[in-house]
Amino acid sequence: MNDNLELLATGALIGIGGSLLIDAWSLVLRRVFGVTTLDYAMLGRWIGHFRRGQFAHKRIGAAEPVRGEQLLGWAAHYGIGIAFAFLLLAIAGRSWAETPTIAPALLVGFATVLAPWLVMQPAFGAGIAGSKSANPRAGRLRNLGTHFVYGVGLYGSAVLLSLL
Repeated sequence: MNDNLELLATGALIGIGGSLLIDAWSLVLRRVFGVTTLDYAMLGRWIGHFRRGQFAHKRIGAAEPVRGEQLLGWAAHYGIGIAFAFLLLAIAGRSWAETPTIAPALLVGFATVLAPWLVMQPAFGAGIAGSKSANPRAGRLRNLGTHFVYGVGLYGSAVLLSLL
């Protein structure tokens, strides 16, 4: 396989694996512990409003729904997960995927929490790092936990790929 194509496939599979683990974690949080997690339709709604020139909302849940927002949100979730996996490969190097170690994956996992804290949550109307939410501390801890799980998923996916 072409080196560039192999790199694209590796990054995509690692990112999908990390995103899948987030989804499994969110399912456990919702079903076992009754914890509310991000509804990807809201991510899709936010992105869907971009074409109208609206990038921030007072409350994303109150914003006008966008056709296909659920699918758009899920696609964005996986696309973002893949993009951050490429960031990991850019930082740790291509060879990291052949002999993965956990530290770079966890570092990228934790660093990615800055995206929702500084971009998505303020744009959803929740303030920086959810400061305007009902329980900012709980939300931040949940965010950190989710992004830790993403880092573990990046690492685990890379390990599985390296064994193939």
